[in-house]
Amino acid sequence: MFHLIGLLIEIYILLLIARALLSWFTASGGSTLAQIDRALAAITEPVLKPVRNIIRPVRVGGSYLDLSILVVVLVGEILVATLFR
Repeated sequence: MFHLIGLLIEIYILLLIARALLSWFTASGGSTLAQIDRALAAITEPVLKPVRNIIRPVRVGGSYLDLSILVVVLVGEILVATLFR
């Protein structure tokens, strides 16, 4: 049971990483990349939004750095490490 939960958390972490990597690219409205980005946002945003409300994006130079993905990945990895002990 714990292995299944750990596996699901790891898959979710991979989806978060994919979303972070895709944020580096510009996707036009109807492209496949834009569709993938929207799907990843629909899956990950329910978890990221509450974290983003607590930890605001940090201003770096002329843009902002969203740390919510990093926080969720770290918490997920800690959960997995705890479940597999």
